[in-house]
Amino acid sequence: MDDSTEGTGADRGTGAGIETGGAADRYDVLVVGGSGIDTIVRVDELKIPGGDSVWVPPVRDYVAHTGNGVALGFHALGRRTKFVDFLGDDAPGRMILDKYAAVGLDFDHLVAPAGTPRSVNLVDAEGRRFSFFDGRHPADLLMPLSFCGPYLDRARHVYLARSHVNRELFDAARRRGVPVSTDLHTWDGADPSAHPWAYGADYVFMSAATVKEGVADVLRDIVARGRARLAVATDGADGSYVLDRARPDLVRHVPAVRPERPVVDSNGAGDAYVTAFLHTLFDGGDLDQCALAGSVSGAFACGHHGTHEAQIGADELAASCLRARASGAPDGTAAAGGAMADGAAVSG
Repeated sequence: MDDSTEGTGADRGTGAGIETGGAADRYDVLVVGGSGIDTIVRVDELKIPGGDSVWVPPVRDYVAHTGNGVALGFHALGRRTKFVDFLGDDAPGRMILDKYAAVGLDFDHLVAPAGTPRSVNLVDAEGRRFSFFDGRHPADLLMPLSFCGPYLDRARHVYLARSHVNRELFDAARRRGVPVSTDLHTWDGADPSAHPWAYGADYVFMSAATVKEGVADVLRDIVARGRARLAVATDGADGSYVLDRARPDLVRHVPAVRPERPVVDSNGAGDAYVTAFLHTLFDGGDLDQCALAGSVSGAFACGHHGTHEAQIGADELAASCLRARASGAPDGTAAAGGAMADGAAVSG
């Protein structure tokens, strides 16, 4: 895909063009792809009950999906953020535009021919969720560089949501010298549909929910076969795992912090982790500080109902990290042998 590519099947929505300027006009982060609507259904447990219906609390819609969470997270942390995506000319699309106008998020879009993506998420009494994702964009729909190239030119960092519409933007970012981050979500370490993101990004995040005990091997594979400087796997209440290309033999395990408020909904926790981790990294934090910030931000997200309804700000993140340190939050440290251990690293 070259810079003249026009993409397929989409009309322009907002943002017919941008002015390019000096350093003051640059974006700290450009987010490409990943907006949609979550419909959240609260249930007692994640299983189908007997009979053909059950009473549930009010079912609500939220502006959501991973690009949305990352863009809103960076925006709340004070990073100059630009978000671009395909969006339907429909009621869900208008709901998203109204939300971004209300919070002041800088967003431009092209019209999605199949409409705005949606998810239906079941959330149980302990805040765990299961998502039915409606990825309705046509397989040949691509984000044209004629639209997003000028934004790439102004970006210091780009986050490419795992959405096929941006799969050909890695080379464009690389030509511009712009580092790329992404989130593979619950990748199993094998599904080839994730390869452009797993092996094309400089900072790769994922969930350990599917790979479980194989997390260290999957992180090493991401670094060995791809470009990743860092590969990170989040594991909910069990913390996170971090692999630095400089030490490919050492997968660090950093325990999760104790949430400061009751856990009610885990929707958006991974996106909150990513933004706080990278925000801290951009400020020169070490890997323990980055993982702590990510854990604090993820726990903050779990304390609020809905997807991305509340984002932690920079001052609150800093204060919460200080409280976590004071309460004895451990760093990731080296451990002998190859077994996983809390507060330890896994040697290969």
